[in-house]
Amino acid sequence: MGLGHVPQEPIRSEGTHPQFQRRQRRRVASRRLNRNQQGLEPAHNQSLGAWGEDLATQWYTDHGYVIVQRNWRCSDGEIDIIAMIEKTLVMCEVKTRATADFGSPALAVGIAKQHRLRKLAGLWLAQNPGNHHAIRFDVAAVVGPREKPLIDIFEAAF
Repeated sequence: MGLGHVPQEPIRSEGTHPQFQRRQRRRVASRRLNRNQQGLEPAHNQSLGAWGEDLATQWYTDHGYVIVQRNWRCSDGEIDIIAMIEKTLVMCEVKTRATADFGSPALAVGIAKQHRLRKLAGLWLAQNPGNHHAIRFDVAAVVGPREKPLIDIFEAAF
């Protein structure tokens, strides 16, 4: 038997008996499954996201920006906030979290999301030509309870 020898018999026994190894499937906790079936989590996440977008929009208007459009959608995705200050067009992605237990919401805007937002910006500009000297991509991170939220705007994030 050399180094390249392959045995004729299987390395482990095969069969339908329960003691033999077979493909295992991951099970979902019943409590979690029930919450998703009841439709509780998506509605909560959507209302939390809309609340965060409202706060970010308010921040932009308070700082002299003009809101051009909110929640612009096409088949490739969505741009949360499109604002303008002077001749700079700002495309803003808003990320909202109830707590900061898993880090800043801004960390959720990875490379793939950045590329998608750039592509969406090009599509929006094709549909809405205008006199824009610059385009900027911001990320708005909203964290915290509704009573006292923390809003971080990362201007020119990417």
